[in-house]
Amino acid sequence: MACACMRHWSSIRAPTVASAGFQPEAVNSRVLILGGTGRVGGSTAIALSKLSPDLRITVAGRNREKGASMVATLGKNAEFAEFDINNVKSLESALAGVDLVVHAAGPFQRTENCLVLKAAIQAKTAYLDVCDDTSYALRAKSFMNEALAAKVPAITTGGIYPGVSNVMAAELVRVAKSENKGEPERLRFYYYTAGTGGAGPTILATSFLLLGEEVIAYNKGEKIKLRPYSGMVNIDFGKGIGKKDVYLLNLPEVTSAHEILGVPTVSARFGTAPFFWNWAMDAMTRFLPSEVLQDRSKVQEMVRLFDPVVRVIDGYAGERVSLRVDLECSGGRQTIGVFSHKRLSVSVGYSVAAFALAVLEGGTQPGVWFPEEPEGISIEARELLLERAAQGTINFVMHKAPWMVETNPKEVGLGIYV
Repeated sequence: MACACMRHWSSIRAPTVASAGFQPEAVNSRVLILGGTGRVGGSTAIALSKLSPDLRITVAGRNREKGASMVATLGKNAEFAEFDINNVKSLESALAGVDLVVHAAGPFQRTENCLVLKAAIQAKTAYLDVCDDTSYALRAKSFMNEALAAKVPAITTGGIYPGVSNVMAAELVRVAKSENKGEPERLRFYYYTAGTGGAGPTILATSFLLLGEEVIAYNKGEKIKLRPYSGMVNIDFGKGIGKKDVYLLNLPEVTSAHEILGVPTVSARFGTAPFFWNWAMDAMTRFLPSEVLQDRSKVQEMVRLFDPVVRVIDGYAGERVSLRVDLECSGGRQTIGVFSHKRLSVSVGYSVAAFALAVLEGGTQPGVWFPEEPEGISIEARELLLERAAQGTINFVMHKAPWMVETNPKEVGLGIYV
């Protein structure tokens, strides 16, 4: 007998040219990638060029040499633009004639404004960012009225996590509700990345800055604040990853999922490897003043100090990445989704590219949206988005009982999960 979850997946149609929201001209659209010479932006450009070869891609950054190298990799439809993200005139010039701007010039932590989003709205250019900071994401959402008035579609937190993880959570909740087997009560995001995941100094800076933020979580509808990198649990990420220790971090999908999906208890945890990096990050939260970890300039100094060591360790740690999203419902039902890849530096590019194509294909309504909002990524477009993001994954499953995914599954009576 086919499981119910497969029926739900089969009911989601990929957009076609005849579909109401699909715009055939999207294949010839022009995409500007800010931070396009960096690890995340560069990976996004490569993934976009493979998923939609006719797209015209402009990679924008400060390093001409890296820009020339990226253009050579991308081919004839690519060009480089020298760009300063803090220069308003540079922004306005870069956005001229652009259909979509992808903001991948992090880190987003401790950024006081949304200059790129504001400029995109003024230029009437569709917008996507890979923000992983709660304050920045909420600040971006505050531009909702401006985006609606300008009829500009915009998505914030559209990366791998947050991003793909939000869409996975939305699908778990949607299917649970459609089957009427209890109300969603608890949603937990678990993430693992070996080393820096090949993402370099930016992810290192992001990690340090997050250690300076109190963790926001929700318990039975109550907003609570917890110490960063506390609350360790050991989680089984399944095939290709196994069991890993993960710790609480302050990530935007916790707040957005709680408010949008209506789940009363939500939290997010992250862990890395080798194991001593987890110990070091825990020690930083205990012994370094939070003011140091909240100061971007001081964090950048720390990154310059640690980066050579991190690169050496990354060489043997690898860059495997895994997302596990768990949903528990009132009737005792528990379902999970798992998304694992051997290389974060590749997977993040396909994840962002999947969001970019969804926006270009007309599936995003005017306004500023989180990925789990159907106005941002329609329910009908979710399956295609996840399919694109999952290119090259070693394990991608949805709507499964935990025992069906974990490395050492527990036996369940008669093999039936209810």
